[in-house]
Amino acid sequence: MKISDLKPASGSKHRRKIVGRGRGSGHGGSATKGMKGQNSRSGGGTRPGFEGGQMPLMRRIPKRGFTNIFKKEYEIVNLKTIEERFESNSEVNRASLIEKGLIKNNLPIKILGDGNINKPLKITASKFSKSAIEKIKKVGGEAIIVKNSAVAG
Repeated sequence: MKISDLKPASGSKHRRKIVGRGRGSGHGGSATKGMKGQNSRSGGGTRPGFEGGQMPLMRRIPKRGFTNIFKKEYEIVNLKTIEERFESNSEVNRASLIEKGLIKNNLPIKILGDGNINKPLKITASKFSKSAIEKIKKVGGEAIIVKNSAVAG
């Protein structure tokens, strides 16, 4: 079998309906759009979600909550993942975290204290949880808070 022998399964492809090309085509006149009305006109039809004048579903369902415009988003990294990926006495910063695949976005970094850490590390980030700072200092590491570790761009 060659690539030139390949063809779609029978019945899976249909010829495009050619409409409005004279009476002899069988689709002349109204071009299969019926008689008069909104849907027979150019640009006719209703917008998505329109339910014929009935109160649309999106307006019937109650709305809840709000979006806090002051919310600050962070790239979250836990101590257990840092423990697994870095050797003792190494520096952990934005560049090294991206290199190891722990962060992707260009957001400030926050280190959380989930898991244990057994080796001293020099960790640089925008924010640390209290438990993370305690665990880092307990093993002789260093937690350095940077004003903004997100790179502009």
